This record gives sequence, C-alpha cells and structure tokens, in this order.
Amino acid sequence: MSLILKLLAGIAAGIVVGSYLPLPLVELLYTFKVIVGQLISFTIPLIILFFIASGIAGLPKEAGHLLGKTVGFAYGSTILAGTLAFLLVNAFVPFFEGTTTYQAVQGTELKSFINIEIPPLMGVMTALAAAFIFGIGISQLALKDLQNVVDQGRDVIDALLAKVIIPALPFYIAGVFAEMAVAGTVADTLSTFGIVLVAAVVMHWLWLSVLFIGSGILLKRSPIELVKNMLPAYFTAIGTMSSAATIPVSLRASKANGVKEEVANFSVPLCATIHLSGSTITIVTCAMAVMLLSPEMSMPSITSILPFILMLGVVMIAAPGAPGGAVMSALGLLTSMLGFSEGAVALMIALYLAQDSFGTACNVTGDGVIALWVNKFSEQGK
Repeated sequence: MSLILKLLAGIAAGIVVGSYLPLPLVELLYTFKVIVGQLISFTIPLIILFFIASGIAGLPKEAGHLLGKTVGFAYGSTILAGTLAFLLVNAFVPFFEGTTTYQAVQGTELKSFINIEIPPLMGVMTALAAAFIFGIGISQLALKDLQNVVDQGRDVIDALLAKVIIPALPFYIAGVFAEMAVAGTVADTLSTFGIVLVAAVVMHWLWLSVLFIGSGILLKRSPIELVKNMLPAYFTAIGTMSSAATIPVSLRASKANGVKEEVANFSVPLCATIHLSGSTITIVTCAMAVMLLSPEMSMPSITSILPFILMLGVVMIAAPGAPGGAVMSALGLLTSMLGFSEGAVALMIALYLAQDSFGTACNVTGDGVIALWVNKFSEQGK
C-alpha cells in the first residue's frame, strides 16, 4: 500500500513543480522521466523473454490432467473477463467523447537536459516467440542448465524491477504530471482517472459475481457461502498486492469450499501465476481510457482489441511478484499492438498502480472458482 501513497505523492509533487517552480527545475524532473522511460522500454522485451520462458519451463509435469484443466479454466476466465471489460467500457465511451485530451502535453516545450537512447535488445514479438521456443524446449528436453539460465535471468529482471524501476515510478509519474501542469490539462485528466478507477473496481466485483453465482448454480452450491469462504483471501490480497504472497490464505479458503487437498495444493499456486482476470479487466479499462485521452489513437473495435486480450492472457504468465508486475509485462503489447506513445505508457502505469491491490484481489478470489471446477473434473482423464 505504500507504493500507492508514493504514487499519489508523486502526482501531487509533479503538479506543484509544473505549476509553481521555474522552468529549469521542471525540465530537471522531465529529464528524469525521460531516462526512466528509456530504461522501461529497454526492459520490456527482457521481462517477456525471461518470465514467460521461466514460467513455461517451470510448469509442473506431474498430474498432467490437472495441469490442462487448470490452464484451460484460468486462460478462459482471463479472456472472458477482458472481453467483458471492453464491451462495458465501449458502451459508455460516447458519454466521454469530447473530454480534454492529452494532445497539449505532447506539444509542450519541455526539453530534457540529457538526450539518451537505450534501444531494446529485441522487439516484443521476437521476445515472445523466443520465450515460447525456449520455454517449451527446456520443459520437453529437461534442460536443467538452460532452465537455470532463464530462472536466473528472471531473477535479475525481477531485482531490477523491485529495486530500481518500481521505486523510480513515483518520480517518473511526477515528471508526467509536471508536464501536464505546464500544458494545463491536469484537472481534466485527474477527473477521468477517478471515473476509470471506480469503473475498474466495479467491473472486478461484477466479474466475481458472474463467476460465483454461475458456479454456485451449476455446482449446486450456495454462492454466498462460496464468497464468504474466499473473503479472507480477497482482503489479504488488497493488503499484500501480491497473488504469490496470498497463496497460504487462498489455499485455506479453497479447502474450506470443499476442494480436495491435492487439487487445491496444485491448482491454487499455479493460478497465482496464470490467472489474472482482475488485472486484465484493469489493463483493458485503463488502456481504453488512455486512448480516449490521446487524440492520435482511435478507439478499437472488438475485432482489433480481441487479439490484444488473447495475447495479454499469455504475456502475463508468471508476471513478477512485485506490485505493478502485470502492467510492466503488458507494456510491450500496449506499444506494439495498440500504438501507445511514451506519454500514454506513463498514464497507463499511473492508472494501473492506483488500483493494483483491487486487481490482485480479484485475481486471487477468482482462483477459488478455478479450483472448484478443477476439483469437479479432477477424476476425469486419470
């Protein structure tokens, strides 16, 4: 939760700097934003390569029938949640057309004191293809040495995120809002922020209602009882902002719902890395809000957003446990498939991190439903 407070402090500091301090001080903060933005762009393909390769290579190979069911249910839930979010947001877009856009920010005269470029080692799709090839190859050929390489590469990038990039984000966001203050678009942007954040949390609850009510009816269980047993996991995830840190509570909650111990012990930890319905809802919602604020981007149709959602369910596999890991993993798709600029990426990070705890709570609570369905079909395929 301290990250959210730091993020809010960064927004406030950026507004103050951009509104009241001399231009050289504003440009100093802007310079920091540019450098961090270059580092983020450089890191995106490495996140995709090492985390996805490590995640695929590390999938458990025992109980293959449970693995297929868990992955299938988790991926299906993630895709359906993202699609529902798009349809709901798209229905309300006409009410917000004409909102003050981000165009003025793009045209400001702020200049960085240091012009530095850190080109990525590879493109996003190259990293994704390599991750799948090496991940599957390591798994099928049992290449322990190469698995150690991708695992250690993941640890290096995880440390970079946790120790450098995530702590620097409040300053990065401060630079973005200082730029907005100079351009005079802060008030309208913040009002849009509030609407989007409320909408994202409401859609989390709506999706959980669909999961629990539908599962309760089909499994002939009380939805209220199922939700009640999962509430400790929901509130724990709000505090930890980490699916992995919530696993012990999620396990107890799933077993309280009648999931067999061996099924819960397998499916719940696995879902902590592959089931991100709440994060997908937030990313789709926030992405559309940023596109609405950005005049150079047009609102996508269902046929253009669906490939993005399908890929989003893949790139967030084994997203780092640090707060904001899901959106950091998704930045590559936002830039390559939706055409996000650096300014749009900064807005996206700010929006996502402001509600990260609620997205994580939705992910974790949904894991309990996945475990129920895997338990239902666990006797099949043996």
